[in-house]
Amino acid sequence: MNQNTHAMMLWLKRMLQLMLAACWMTAGTVLADMAELMPVPSRPEETVKLPAGFRLQVFASIPGADGQYFRGPRFMAFGPDDNLYLSTGMDQQVLMLVDADKDGKAERIVTVADQLNAPQGLAFVNGKLLVANQDAVLQLERNAQGEWPAVRAMPLISGLATGGHGLKGLKLGPDGYLYLNIGSSCNVCVETDPTRATIERYTTDGKAAGALVTLGRHKPSATWARGLRNSQGFAWHPVTGAMYATNNGSDMRSASKGGPVDDDLPPEHLNLIEPNVHYGWPYCWGKQVPDPQFDDADFCKTTRSPEIMFDAHSTPIGISFLDKTVFPQEYRTDAIVALHGSWNRQEPSGYKLVRVKFRDNKPVDVVDFATGWLQGREAWGRPVDVVSGPDGAIYVSDDRAGLIYRISYKEPK
Repeated sequence: MNQNTHAMMLWLKRMLQLMLAACWMTAGTVLADMAELMPVPSRPEETVKLPAGFRLQVFASIPGADGQYFRGPRFMAFGPDDNLYLSTGMDQQVLMLVDADKDGKAERIVTVADQLNAPQGLAFVNGKLLVANQDAVLQLERNAQGEWPAVRAMPLISGLATGGHGLKGLKLGPDGYLYLNIGSSCNVCVETDPTRATIERYTTDGKAAGALVTLGRHKPSATWARGLRNSQGFAWHPVTGAMYATNNGSDMRSASKGGPVDDDLPPEHLNLIEPNVHYGWPYCWGKQVPDPQFDDADFCKTTRSPEIMFDAHSTPIGISFLDKTVFPQEYRTDAIVALHGSWNRQEPSGYKLVRVKFRDNKPVDVVDFATGWLQGREAWGRPVDVVSGPDGAIYVSDDRAGLIYRISYKEPK
């Protein structure tokens, strides 16, 4: 195969993936990403590279997605019972992972709920487990003996937008409200549904509690922030309480209208989320740079720029601050972000964990923390979410390899 033919085949593959991704929910599409599949190594703990003193263990093995999308281990949350709860996206389950002897390996996997509708975000409120389906937030109830699986799934928030970026993040904020992302329906478009490309806020009993107060006959809005193409991961700074959210930029963009696709555009974002602020999508990216398709520089000047930018298409998803870990003190003011990895660029990017360094409670730099899932043009794993455990370690989900990792620290001798 000559170089021109190879380039054309790559371009056709990318275009096909883009078209299929737009209808993944309605068609049940299976996609393979641009980093070629390689087998999961027999000892991942020796393949993933970490700074000195850090150790990675395989905490649990769950059926993974291989080359498919939206399946396998996704988002996590520790419950009041200190067990790790896990959603599996298009595998439609919520699981509980039990490490009773506290040796860093789950010896039991319990099905909490099955036959859900693309579950992702998990949150505990007053001891009750909430799960974000693509169309609703449900409260799962145990049986009379207090055991799983759930005997009932009660809708708390209903009628959420479905399809497109249908997987939703869900967390309980330090202000006592529920935060939920609703991704865009498309790659680049002007949404007709005002809840799309937003972060929404609700009371814990499911009532809209958005940034704008409505009066009279107007239906209360839940929208907290707008212009966020897909902000699945978010967390709150342990000192300031500021909310930070990752965001995935559009695909197949160019620096000029009608120009060639530039793999390095647009950058991915880490945003400081504030109420009633617009973060640019679909009109702008990066530091208020207009998308040539819209070329609306005046509007872009009214939007909020990101605090930190990541490589284009590296797909930042999960984020966790490190204040509750037993990592070295210089880490505990920082955050770890999972870069899920690219599917639509010729040179793969992401497939790693990065450390976002903070100084004076503001993000200032991004450095690699855990690497090794990507080997040249091949990848065996894709990190999704990061959470701190009650043991002071962090836990990382990998939806391609079907693994949950535990990363701990011990002072080198």
